[in-house]
Amino acid sequence: MSSRVSQAAAKSPDPYELERLAEELVARELAGSTYTPRTTASTELPIYVPLSHDNSHLTAEVFNVEEFLLSRSHTSLQDLRSELRDYLTSLKEELVLLINDDYEAFISLSTDLRGEGSRLEKLKLPLDDLRKRISESRAGLQATQDSIQETLDARTKLREEKALLHLLLKISESVTRLESLLLISQVTTPSLESHNSNYQFHLPASAGQPIDAKSQGNRAKHLSRVTAEYTQLLYHIEKAKEENCAFVDEIRWRIDRIQSTLTSDLDHIFSAILTSLTDIKTGKVLDLERAKLYVDLTECLRIYDSLHLWRVAEEIMRRDVMQAFIKKTIFPDALAVSLSPVLPHTPLPAALFTRTESRGSALFPRTPYTPFTAFATKQNPFEASHVSGPVHLLDESNDALARLYNQILRFIERDFGRIMEITERVSLEAGSTKSQSGISLGNYNLGDAQQVSADGFEIMTNVVWAEIGRGIMDELGTVVFAPGNPNEFRKHHSTTQAFIRSLEFLAPSTHSVQNMRSHPIFTAFQRRWQLDVYFQLRWKEVIPKLEETLSSRILDPEAPNFTPGRNVFVTAQAVDVFTAIASCWSAEVYIPDLAHRFWKFTLQLLSRYREWLESSLPPAGGSPVKPAANITNEKTSAIVNSPRSSTPGLTPEVTTESTAADEILLRQFATALVDIRAMTSQVLQLWREEISMMLPDMSIEDDTTEEVLEVALRTQLEQLSALSTSLCSQATAILSRRCCDALLPVRSIPSQFRAMSNKRLPSEPSYFAPTILRPVRIFFGIGTGGGPGERLKEELLRDVSTDVVESVCQRYIQYLTAMKKTEESLRRLKKGKKSTLSLFGSATAGKDDGKDEERIRTQMILDVEAFKTEGEALGVDMQSMNSFIVLDQMVRAELVDGDL
Repeated sequence: MSSRVSQAAAKSPDPYELERLAEELVARELAGSTYTPRTTASTELPIYVPLSHDNSHLTAEVFNVEEFLLSRSHTSLQDLRSELRDYLTSLKEELVLLINDDYEAFISLSTDLRGEGSRLEKLKLPLDDLRKRISESRAGLQATQDSIQETLDARTKLREEKALLHLLLKISESVTRLESLLLISQVTTPSLESHNSNYQFHLPASAGQPIDAKSQGNRAKHLSRVTAEYTQLLYHIEKAKEENCAFVDEIRWRIDRIQSTLTSDLDHIFSAILTSLTDIKTGKVLDLERAKLYVDLTECLRIYDSLHLWRVAEEIMRRDVMQAFIKKTIFPDALAVSLSPVLPHTPLPAALFTRTESRGSALFPRTPYTPFTAFATKQNPFEASHVSGPVHLLDESNDALARLYNQILRFIERDFGRIMEITERVSLEAGSTKSQSGISLGNYNLGDAQQVSADGFEIMTNVVWAEIGRGIMDELGTVVFAPGNPNEFRKHHSTTQAFIRSLEFLAPSTHSVQNMRSHPIFTAFQRRWQLDVYFQLRWKEVIPKLEETLSSRILDPEAPNFTPGRNVFVTAQAVDVFTAIASCWSAEVYIPDLAHRFWKFTLQLLSRYREWLESSLPPAGGSPVKPAANITNEKTSAIVNSPRSSTPGLTPEVTTESTAADEILLRQFATALVDIRAMTSQVLQLWREEISMMLPDMSIEDDTTEEVLEVALRTQLEQLSALSTSLCSQATAILSRRCCDALLPVRSIPSQFRAMSNKRLPSEPSYFAPTILRPVRIFFGIGTGGGPGERLKEELLRDVSTDVVESVCQRYIQYLTAMKKTEESLRRLKKGKKSTLSLFGSATAGKDDGKDEERIRTQMILDVEAFKTEGEALGVDMQSMNSFIVLDQMVRAELVDGDL
């Protein structure tokens, strides 16, 4: 077959049509060299893909003729037919090669399998016997394995039972040993009478009575060993409980008796040690004995901590030490009687004690400290390093409550300072608490923190503060928390908050302060302060008086409410508003917990003052308010009845009345401007020096809160300052109008010089030139005894003068323009008439007209120069003012054109 295919291929001269394909390739390359493809994808030529076995249309299960023809749409039918023929030829060649390669193996496939069936049958015969033997061996091994496993399980059970028996023996031995160590008699029944008798047997003295120091030390060490044994017993019992041993239930009463005896002995020893350390009446205790007592106390506290009996130890300290002192110190009449001093265990040097007291009283700050910083005290923080002693006492001069608090602080520092340090150290060693003493106090928010852990000793919270807070609320609540007298209430609140901060300073760690602030008694104590009532009382002290002052709508300094000699403000209303704002942040009124209310009240006061100014000032372009009109009528009553002038235009009465009204308006505007600027500066100074420092920190990550508050304040002040812009514009308009009125004589200069018999050139400015800017000088008090805007001279003189001079120059230019037109009209009129006089007389008249024009121009130049001097005296840059340059050029030019 292969020979036949080879002969058929040989008959064709070019069976693969290689020459045709080469020609087509050359043609395409020549066409591609001269063709530039476009950038769009729609005009690109399709890629020629020859037919192959990978063609999806040829390998599909169902050959689709239409899809195949569409995929080869770029090829003509003749070329497609040639391409299919070529592909058929290649398939045939591949088939021939495949048959030639595998033909021999295909032919020998049937002959190679002869005899394989009998061979497989022979191999199958021994397999059944082999399968049977394997099954028997597997069954034997499984039986052996099960037997071994049963033996192992039995041994494991025996081992566990043996370990349990050993554990029960240890428990029995521990119970017996503990009963022996605690001198508990052996009994057969857990009778209550036997338990009570044994309990009494172990107390050599009644609870609370001091015993021998050596006996205390031996008993403390003895109880420490008993506690170690008892702790091990508890561990063994917990393991035995997991096995549900009935033996543990049978000896439960003995374990409870051991626990009761151990705790009773421990409570007795602990109470005796506390009594020896805190009771002054027992006599002086030597330093060596005190050190031994503290060692025994530490041992007892370790026992309590290992037994998790923290609350029991705290109850003993509260009952035996703290409760007795509170009952003796805090009672209803405690503020009216003199308190006995707390004697120290070791007397301090007199000079040191005096120095501490003097610093606490002499360095009392003006601004009270806020309670948001846990360890801030009322003493000067910059002097704290020079004061010896951990206790920070309050200023108790003329303050019975401060004396009571100092009595408590001295007692806490004397009797509980060392104990709290020991308990904190014991808790840290045992790892029962998570102390926060290593955290910086400046970045630790104690006010909002919750209790971290209920484990460990909390002497400051459960012993010290619980008794102090309950005693103050129960015995002195009607006095300390009474808001009837705001001054006393603020004094009590400030003193109490300072006492709490000093108390927190005695705490061994910030963890103790944190738990103290989250204690229910502390929360109830803070709620007892009726701060809302206090704020309402302070509000009633300020608002009625302020509203009475603001009820007057008078801004004129000559009004009855004006008090001369004020340094900052002009009106009484501004003084009262700022006094009200400053009083909110004074040390006699401010309470940090009401900071948000006082801040809101401050903004409301500024808004109220702005509303009062808007209602008191006359509207823009309107007439003055009623009080100013009344004053004007009183001042012009003598002029109103005078006879009218025959001169047309404004009458003297109207001119005088408008001038007086302008004076009233200027005084009102100046008064408002002075008060607005003073209010803005004073409030900002108060913010920088006091308010910003007294507001509590609401954000510890950044300063966004303070920035927001400052923006709110500045927004309120900007709204107040927005009135000053309008007021300044109105005052400038009045001054400009009055200065322009002084230019009226300029229009009569030509007629005045033509009517004069003296034809000499002028050498001095006109009489009205120095009076043009006189209203500005009078307003700012320049060269006079004082003016309404004298205090605004440094801020507004230059700007106002510049605007006024600009208006005057514009009006001056208008007058000169009108004057020039008039002169030109007269010149044309004279030139148009024919003269009936002699030639000599006509020449003389023309020469006189030229001299008059020269004198008029000279006079105008002198007036403008005088006006320039007056403007420069007020700080106006006349050389750079365009309107004045035009004015100067106009007066120096000829009055009329020369060609007329």
